[in-house]
Amino acid sequence: MTASSAGENMVEEKTMSRDTTDQQGAAVSLAGEDIHWDQTLSYGQYLGLEQVLSAQNPMTREHDEMLFIVIHQVSELWLKLSIHEMTGALEQVRNGGLRPAFKMLSRVSRIQHQLIQAWEVLSTMTPADYLKFRDSLGESSGFQSYQYRTLEFMLGNKNAGMVEVHRSNPDVYKALKDVLDAPSFYDETLNLLWKRGFDIPVSHRDRNWAEPYSPNDKVEAAWAEIYHNTDRHWDLYELAEKLVDVEYHFQQWRFSHMKTVERIIGRRRGTGGTSGVNYLVKALDLKFFPELWSVRTAL
Repeated sequence: MTASSAGENMVEEKTMSRDTTDQQGAAVSLAGEDIHWDQTLSYGQYLGLEQVLSAQNPMTREHDEMLFIVIHQVSELWLKLSIHEMTGALEQVRNGGLRPAFKMLSRVSRIQHQLIQAWEVLSTMTPADYLKFRDSLGESSGFQSYQYRTLEFMLGNKNAGMVEVHRSNPDVYKALKDVLDAPSFYDETLNLLWKRGFDIPVSHRDRNWAEPYSPNDKVEAAWAEIYHNTDRHWDLYELAEKLVDVEYHFQQWRFSHMKTVERIIGRRRGTGGTSGVNYLVKALDLKFFPELWSVRTAL
């Protein structure tokens, strides 16, 4: 290579480097874009952001209280969507439309990932951070989340006593009573199995829906038949696994909740009057769909 050609190459490389830097540093061109600078309905108006973003009202001036509020508000929004999807899926199962229900149940499982990750963010708050504003919470507690209770009731964890904490709010109280007294997702699933010819006893098809569900050998036998003959009962098999996904992630959420609380407040009592971590540990043994777990041992 001659000195002349080497010099030309160096100049070319510097020019290319300068052009790349200029492109990277320049603002995005709006040339040719048809931006709606004035809108009849804006993004913020459609989403109601003025109301949403003004709903964070810390009781103190402590920095971490904003984190505490936002995490819980975001979780309540995800719970709202979970209830919306479960309601739609429940209606589909009731009418025998399993394929649309599968999509909705899969979406609930994805939402649960977001709910679990919320605890990861909250766990960045230390005990010292929380204690600076904990007293300002008064008697408010996640135990009083009526959306969480609605979802639990829909999935089958019925407990009439849990409704009483909402008796000062007649609308919420009635709504929870309605869900408590209605068949759960699992109840409707077992009714579907009966319609398909499985031997589901009348005790599990016509009962007091407000009472907790009790496992039954005949129900387990029906699921065993489905799992032993997946080709013949593929849609019911898929429904079973979708429900297991939902419960699996729900248990992960419960565990993450318990460990986050333990990390931040140890074994202190909860602000809502529960024993705190000791109470949360009890929930880890609860099951929404018991035969879908016991059948695995029986297969």
